[in-house]
Amino acid sequence: MAKVDRKHPYLTGNFAPISTRLTSKPCYFEGTIPEEFLGGQYVRNGTNPIQRDNPRGFHWFDGDGMLTGVYFKRISGPAHVQPVFTNEYVLTDIYCATARDRRLYPIMPSVVALTNPVSSLRIIYEILRSIALIFASICGLIARPIKRVSSANTSIFHHDGRVMATNEIGPPMRVFLPLLKTVGWFTGNMAEGEPIGIDACKETFGSPGMEGALKEMTTAHPRVDPQTGELLLFHSTFIPPFVNYSIIPARNTVTPEFRLNRPVPGLVSGKMMHDFGVSHRNTIIIDLPLELDLSNITHGKPVVEYNPQGQTRLGVFPRHVPELIRWFTTDPCVVMHTVNSWDDITPGGTWVNMLLCRMNSVAPFYHMGNIAAPEALKQPDPQCRLYYYEFPPSHEGAASISQQWALSAIPFEFPCVPQHLEMDPTRFVYGCSMRKGNFAATHISAFKIDCLVKVDVEQLLSQGKTERLSPVDGCVDERSIDEVLASDNPNDPIKVFAFPTGWYAQECSFVPQKNGKYEDDGWLVTYVFDESQLDENGEAPPHSRSELWVIDAVGMREVVCRVLLPQRVPYGMHGNWFSEKQIVNQRDVETFFHEYYISGTLQSSKKSNQDRSSPQGLPVTLHCCAYEVYSAVFLRRNPHLREEQEFTESVLSGSMYDNQDIGAVRLIDEPTTHLVDGLVQTNCIIPYRLLEADERINKIRVNPQRRFTDGDDSTQDFSNYLDFF
Repeated sequence: MAKVDRKHPYLTGNFAPISTRLTSKPCYFEGTIPEEFLGGQYVRNGTNPIQRDNPRGFHWFDGDGMLTGVYFKRISGPAHVQPVFTNEYVLTDIYCATARDRRLYPIMPSVVALTNPVSSLRIIYEILRSIALIFASICGLIARPIKRVSSANTSIFHHDGRVMATNEIGPPMRVFLPLLKTVGWFTGNMAEGEPIGIDACKETFGSPGMEGALKEMTTAHPRVDPQTGELLLFHSTFIPPFVNYSIIPARNTVTPEFRLNRPVPGLVSGKMMHDFGVSHRNTIIIDLPLELDLSNITHGKPVVEYNPQGQTRLGVFPRHVPELIRWFTTDPCVVMHTVNSWDDITPGGTWVNMLLCRMNSVAPFYHMGNIAAPEALKQPDPQCRLYYYEFPPSHEGAASISQQWALSAIPFEFPCVPQHLEMDPTRFVYGCSMRKGNFAATHISAFKIDCLVKVDVEQLLSQGKTERLSPVDGCVDERSIDEVLASDNPNDPIKVFAFPTGWYAQECSFVPQKNGKYEDDGWLVTYVFDESQLDENGEAPPHSRSELWVIDAVGMREVVCRVLLPQRVPYGMHGNWFSEKQIVNQRDVETFFHEYYISGTLQSSKKSNQDRSSPQGLPVTLHCCAYEVYSAVFLRRNPHLREEQEFTESVLSGSMYDNQDIGAVRLIDEPTTHLVDGLVQTNCIIPYRLLEADERINKIRVNPQRRFTDGDDSTQDFSNYLDFF
């Protein structure tokens, strides 16, 4: 394996990160916004590295998490709705640390280093550097303590009043809609920033120490049972038992039972696990031949390595009893995403079914890091297909898969089904495809989605079972994407929405019609970008803009609404639709974490406080303070706080809504920046916490007092010399 000397395909064009963050920016739209969209929000998560140039290499799985959302705000007047755009970083520990000091970037080793280390010494250096930075932050040598290393850049989901962003190497991070504000890490019983209640006494994912931190590593694709309200997760690590399993019940459950970090037996080494399957009764763990083993360093091998001679194993067990797992083996493959799973309950037992996206090549995993895949791992016929598995009841003898074949030959990834049907058999499945190329391509390139696909899986499953297809290599519909596009059959089991030439989409989400009669009554929503906006070098100019399209899911032909966004949305990972009910009923938040930047020039003077205009060139120290910010509403509800806390003078005001003022601020931290020669140019971050879950307090102009100390330790107020944004 070798890194290729060329432009990184996942850092150019519309893959390139953006630096502008906007809040509640009104958007122009064409067409009709369905009534079901009012008060709801579409949010997509994705990687947006704070620094584009990384001398240590970059992989598409690296990068800081950025949420991008379009909120369909209810308004008075004939329009009834105004789409507003917001994009915001997930304020993880590693983001806040590197945003303050770019020299620390990147804190964690890139996936590139794990898959293609230049040498064993290089990967050892990367790991030791990360450990040293984390330790330094805990000791106070770095302003922001790095307690967890997740970038929360992969997916976003809703469970029981919480919206959470995810990534495999840490716990979920709670965020608050529609402003996409970061609340805090979710540890299994509650999230940081939430009011302390009865849940605080319950068990958590992890515990103090390295082992406890590893137990917090959580799948990027948890599953929520729409019937019971249970949240199901797995935790994959590189130490025994290698996979743990958790179930978190919803509030007000009659017999709530937390099951955190239950070991899943039968694994003998660490593996890269991204997704899993969950039906109403059973759970399916996918053990790929994609090894995650730190000891490989001692053998001169990558930490993450694919074994083409290995096997893929699928472990099926009753939802609440992982000890009863049954392992089924099949040919080696790569599975990044499952579609849905369901149970067929018969007099002879329960048959477990699963649809997923199966790749026969791991080459794209390397290409995302601008790395050429090893020749031994390249497939002459790369495939990424919608695939079906059926597992027999436990009493059917040896554990062998009863059905395993593809439904279609077209490229298929980033699947989607209605949220309320994820654990049931569905008639239709939606996903992404492309007219040229393949998600499993063998050459270095970035995949681009120019087709959305609707598959009648009910029809194809029936046909496949009737034809008795050969296992593994069998395929129900052998047509190419061009042949499907050429079809004029109104009853075709595959329908394709093809974007105009040069337009590319991202993963879609399904929004159901309120009183729909049929399963597919609803719309697909996705971000779209016209690459004719790119310049001659393939770069996106600052004025480039994306759109959000709402597509009729029944006919897969009509764009019912186009929302013109104020800036482009880089191609990213996973998105989700959040209904008005989910947004309105979010759990209470006591504290948010915010950040603000200071910029300006300060000059010290030995003259009186009334005359600060003449610099004397004296060594000075600027104290950049962090404040805890209390809203006026919160203080009225808690009058005792005014007596218990040592508040500074109220200096924050000017909210966007209703001209509501902040009640008071309190100094909570005081990191120090040393300045020399009496001339100060600052560019650092001031964090504060906002106590009150009230979206009216949104964007605040900050103008706090600052202590400015010169040689004789006198203190001067230099507030007017600072601009806060």
